[in-house]
Amino acid sequence: MPTTLLPGKPYPLGAKWDGTGVNFALYSELAEGVELCLFNEEGAEIEKIPLTETTAFVWHGYLPGVQPGQRYGYRVHGPWQPEKGLRFNASKLLVDPYAQAVAGRVDWTQAIFPYSFGGSDADLNRDDRDSAPGIPKSIVVNPYFDWEQDRPLRTPLVDSIIYETHVRGFSIQNPDVPEFLRGTYAGLASPASLRHLTRLGVTAVELMPVHHFVNDSHLVEQGLSNYWGYNTLSYFAPHGRYCSTGDTGNQVAEFKAMVKTLHREGIEVILDVVYNHTAEGNHMGPMLSYKGIDNLTYYRTLADNPRYYMDYTGTGNSLNVRNPQVLKLIMDSLRYWVLEMHVDGFRFDLAATLARELHDVDRLSGFFDIIHQDPTLADVKLIAEPWDVGEGGYQVGNFPVQWAEWNGKYRDTVRRYWKGDDGQLSDVGYRLTGSSDLYQHDGRRPYASINFVTAHDGFTLRDLVSYNDKHNEANGENNQDGANDNASWNMGAEGPTDNPEIKHARERQMRNFLSTLLLSQGVPMISGGDEMGRTQNGNNNAYCQDNEISWYNWSPSEEKELLIDFTSRLIDLRKRHPNLRRRKFFQDRVIHNSAARDIAWFGTDGKELNENAWNSGWVRTLGMMLNGATLAATDQLGNKITDHSFLFLLNAHHEPVNFQLPPTPQDGIWQCILNTNHVETPFKRSTARRRVRLEGRSLILLMEREKQKPTLVERAELAEEAALDRE
Repeated sequence: MPTTLLPGKPYPLGAKWDGTGVNFALYSELAEGVELCLFNEEGAEIEKIPLTETTAFVWHGYLPGVQPGQRYGYRVHGPWQPEKGLRFNASKLLVDPYAQAVAGRVDWTQAIFPYSFGGSDADLNRDDRDSAPGIPKSIVVNPYFDWEQDRPLRTPLVDSIIYETHVRGFSIQNPDVPEFLRGTYAGLASPASLRHLTRLGVTAVELMPVHHFVNDSHLVEQGLSNYWGYNTLSYFAPHGRYCSTGDTGNQVAEFKAMVKTLHREGIEVILDVVYNHTAEGNHMGPMLSYKGIDNLTYYRTLADNPRYYMDYTGTGNSLNVRNPQVLKLIMDSLRYWVLEMHVDGFRFDLAATLARELHDVDRLSGFFDIIHQDPTLADVKLIAEPWDVGEGGYQVGNFPVQWAEWNGKYRDTVRRYWKGDDGQLSDVGYRLTGSSDLYQHDGRRPYASINFVTAHDGFTLRDLVSYNDKHNEANGENNQDGANDNASWNMGAEGPTDNPEIKHARERQMRNFLSTLLLSQGVPMISGGDEMGRTQNGNNNAYCQDNEISWYNWSPSEEKELLIDFTSRLIDLRKRHPNLRRRKFFQDRVIHNSAARDIAWFGTDGKELNENAWNSGWVRTLGMMLNGATLAATDQLGNKITDHSFLFLLNAHHEPVNFQLPPTPQDGIWQCILNTNHVETPFKRSTARRRVRLEGRSLILLMEREKQKPTLVERAELAEEAALDRE
């Protein structure tokens, strides 16, 4: 063991191994003393070393001879004055905020709380029991890894198809993944997993939280867990449970190997990150890290009573993003995951919280200022969940120009439209074309809109068409948790059914949703498992269900195979046609003094929709024509990009309609290339002439192709159609 402590350096924060020893550095502005505690593999505390050097509130020291794998933590001395927001308690071991790996789990005993239980003012009474046996240990990490030829992919956002998934849930039940790899980073990068992802054709996986997180005590008591992971303890450490070889430091290398493997297949990695709150809860929560290191630095407390926390997240606390050290923590974490872990972007959970300066959400806040000036983050994807639970927290459409946003209005509108609700037509027009009403006014492009119909939070696609009501009884909250308004419809029976008509209607409705999502302007995000009809048995808040409710079911079936193939072909269609993923908003007018318009809207009579139709609550059928000759785009070599024109026909009415087809933009003919009413052959091509039959609750996509000399059969069919028109 080391016997000599050298002064070391205040930067970088955390534990940095240089090949001969480790530099330790911890920021605490109000601490009166800091002790570095070393532990052996059995968890016993073997040495306690005071850090005597401080530079700009950083306590630091260098220990020669310490190697990767060393377990450590901190004890921080200072005043115990909870009524003033000061909660120092040196009897509590603390996880390093900059730890790059964390081992072990929280043991929910009295000792991990800094106060004695009992009474409404219990948090004021200091508890001096040693918490070390029940606290996870920080681990010194070997940073060296052979990335070979790996490089950032940086797929343009406009060309992206995002697949939101869960590291554990994705592969835990896949029999084609070796058993010891299931539910791990290595399992997500296994050949079987890669075959599925590449078959689909997605360009990015968006991983639900992989920052090391904690299972809440009330869930542990019920035999449940924080499956989703929105309860972060360490912003630098990949979650240890997702490592196939344990949580003793190997999780860093396994995560890097996963990224490298996905990159080889052309798949980006986007992380769902939770910089708005931590796992320490409110004033009655445990002391795990930040609360004992410097409570007033890391958390927002009430201005007139710092004993209590501001809570914009519904979790008990909010990180104090106004503080420069907290901003530094977040920025250091983001840079670490880009530079050291090679990730390609971030989705920020409850991002409105990060934008709060005093109370109101401020798009010019310090967080945005600093993130936009950082060259490391200049070309990574920044995606906001643009809301929190505080007053004024719903900020869809209001984030800065460099950001994309989860478009909750897209989800709500598309669900209501296909459900058959009144008055959705005008809103659907905006959602299909990139939501210009939300993003065009501030210089953003259609790809600012991350379109989704379902996500981890809420019903799966299968459940959206199978349940009218949520069924969250397994969560242990008497079905009181989760959203009540889901704009879902069970098509005639609640849950599973053997009725063939209802089953057919549900399959068609899922195809409608997937087609709408993947044919809309903007960036589509598929909720993982929807492509195979994954169900959570009506649970729309499965955050605590680390079991078959949430896990993907890979058992084969004809229905699954058809839906996977359908989704894959939709993605391929989108990729092949830039007209389906435009870089600019439609102008909806004559383009460049020509007779061509980039977009037009039609009713069933083949005539352009008028204001009365747009504003009529009962209209549920719509035609949208996209003129491929008006892309006005060039590729990287400066060549002009052109594409086919498309006619998108949607019918949310329960009865079929005959849709009179408008002329093609380039004097060609319409060819049907997609019909969601067809189960076995939805992509079968057929020539469409004067009209098409659009079945109830179905969707048809037509593509213009050049005219060819009609065959004898086609001439006869044309003559018959003309005779019917004269009648």
